[in-house]
Amino acid sequence: MWDGVLSNEVMSECGFYVHVPFCETKCGYCDFYSVPLMDRPTSPLVARLVTDIEGRAGEYSGDIVTMFIGGGTPTVLPISDFRALFSALGDVAGTHKPREFSVEANPATLDEVKMEILASAGVDRISMGGQSWHPSELETLERLHSPSDIAPGVALARRFGIGRINLDLIFGIPGQTLETWAESLRKTIDLGVDHIACYGLTYEAGTRLTSQLRAGVLTPCDENLEADMFELAVEMLRGDGYAQYEISNFARPGQACLHNLIYWRNDMYIGAGPSAAGYVDGVRYKNVSDVGRYVQMIDSVGHAVLQKERVTGAALAGETLMMQLRLNEGIALGLFASRTGIDLQQVCGSRLEMLRGRGLVDVLEDVVRLTDAGRLVADSIISDLYADVHAAEALSDRS
Repeated sequence: MWDGVLSNEVMSECGFYVHVPFCETKCGYCDFYSVPLMDRPTSPLVARLVTDIEGRAGEYSGDIVTMFIGGGTPTVLPISDFRALFSALGDVAGTHKPREFSVEANPATLDEVKMEILASAGVDRISMGGQSWHPSELETLERLHSPSDIAPGVALARRFGIGRINLDLIFGIPGQTLETWAESLRKTIDLGVDHIACYGLTYEAGTRLTSQLRAGVLTPCDENLEADMFELAVEMLRGDGYAQYEISNFARPGQACLHNLIYWRNDMYIGAGPSAAGYVDGVRYKNVSDVGRYVQMIDSVGHAVLQKERVTGAALAGETLMMQLRLNEGIALGLFASRTGIDLQQVCGSRLEMLRGRGLVDVLEDVVRLTDAGRLVADSIISDLYADVHAAEALSDRS
């Protein structure tokens, strides 16, 4: 399984992401690597995925502190393959005792047999793609579940002792109104889940939704309305005791997603499965995004890494800035400098001062963070600061 990514010298904490690429159908807005299940056999992929999981976990010399099984929709697997996959994952969890073990699920794909398998493997958190409580909005998104599947899915997880539950919601859907968005928020809050993620709909290249937009079939949500929806989410969720710890993520006290915090802090994680990425000991790698090639590479060379690079300098600084500024805790300037070798205040000082003057960032003694107003235009702020970091590196190279 050796591919030159993991080092036996590494003795630290990391997350573990496993990508299961199968879905019932491909949702119109999704740009993650996934393939429709249809009549496709899943056993060849699952067998190699188990090999990948065992190899990655076996090579890593530190502690795996979070596990996250995503996709795709892991819960669409036939029961025999589902059992085989979570038997292997349960072994990893039994060895490492992670602080969090999450699985993504479509509410309509959960049943008692699969919940029993998840609970037995040690899964303690379910992340469900609810997206909306309105059938017409789910239809626009090409989701297969109905609003009536959401509450029973939550109840089923709780019945099997999995009480940590996230529900994803999407705003900015064509045809969505502030009233329907408020209703989706309220029904989700009333379920009593401890984590809610609210994502603005994005039109990613190559998706059906983007093709429909370009063809004039869909009318995008007005930008001002979308901003109102985001502000309403912040207001309602904070009012019900959910802390906004990342631009799109809200949690009850102590219920933030530990695995996603690893990503946002640009800390270490390993990845298994087609298209899965990892970042270990300063090296970022990406597996091949193709089920057939993944199976072939696991069989022939013992891994499926298609590309890898050591991330240093401005690239490391840019990535860290881009991820950490999404967090409400912001960027700790001293830690940022010691990790990347770049003094953010020195490189971006004039822009930070301008952004502070406009009320978009707070610049404290050792922290830079977005304000509520800044989170509305976070992508633009992050892009400008990212450009400043890379411009400073280019200037340094020329001198």
